[in-house]
Amino acid sequence: MQYAGDALMTGLNWRKNWEPHMQDFSGKTAVITGGASGIGRGLAEHCAGLGMNVVLGDIQQDALDQAVEKVAQRQANVIGVMTDTMVKTSVNNLLQQATDAYGNVHLVFNNAGVAAGNSAGKAVWEAPDEDWHWVMGVNFYGVLYGVQTFIPHMLEHGEESYIVNTASLAAVMPMGGSYGVSKHGVLALTEGVQSDLEQREANINAGVLCPGFVDTQIFNAERNRPGAEQTQADADDPQYQAAKAMLANGKSPAEIADYVFTAMANKQFYMLPHPAWDEFVGSRTTQILARQGVATMDLMAMLERSAQGDQF
Repeated sequence: MQYAGDALMTGLNWRKNWEPHMQDFSGKTAVITGGASGIGRGLAEHCAGLGMNVVLGDIQQDALDQAVEKVAQRQANVIGVMTDTMVKTSVNNLLQQATDAYGNVHLVFNNAGVAAGNSAGKAVWEAPDEDWHWVMGVNFYGVLYGVQTFIPHMLEHGEESYIVNTASLAAVMPMGGSYGVSKHGVLALTEGVQSDLEQREANINAGVLCPGFVDTQIFNAERNRPGAEQTQADADDPQYQAAKAMLANGKSPAEIADYVFTAMANKQFYMLPHPAWDEFVGSRTTQILARQGVATMDLMAMLERSAQGDQF
């Protein structure tokens, strides 16, 4: 008789031996949402350096135009496509524009992400519905739409492909609110995607990127929020100030891009480029297994360590 634990280990061993992963990127096509700034821009420039065709999707037209111009300076083939990841037809159009320009798509970064500044410091039940709709729409449904749109295309052409979904370390930390919930969703979604691909022996691999603080403009995400006033978090809130300081001291988008491509080469599914967070991630797991209360984080203590050189 095979027990559930034995069946689970058999499945895990089978997955460990599953091989597909990309090695040669030259001439392949990469699609990146949120590609006009931050991590997306870093990934775009890295792809260009590898000789890939680059398709940038972003909702901010002026930033998109600037990013296309910058990537083109690397002698890369590049186009920009205005994309609202909250709208599935807009993501479908991104695929159409990419294939019209360069043919098959081989590498997809579902990277667009936002944070609702005006919900900072509020309890889960106090955050307005419009914040939940926007953050879940971009961070979770944008990734889901990317999966639903691009994986069938990759399965159809059958060439070696990779899909990387940007979550956050919030996905493995005790973080609530719309941002934390959306990122937990991305992690669970991507785990399901990887399992489904393996079961079908598809020539596609998936990975989930869970960065800590990166020097981006995510705290200014409200600038691209459709149909709402641009609102910001309470600038006097100590935790907001601490988080903003660590963001400024975080890794650069270029460093994250370098890490991601190394992770893909090593067939890493869980991509965690900030090892300074490992003890916090471990503490949450310990709390869960101990059946105890929710693990907590001391942002001010982390800020002090950040000032001493730890990159969170």
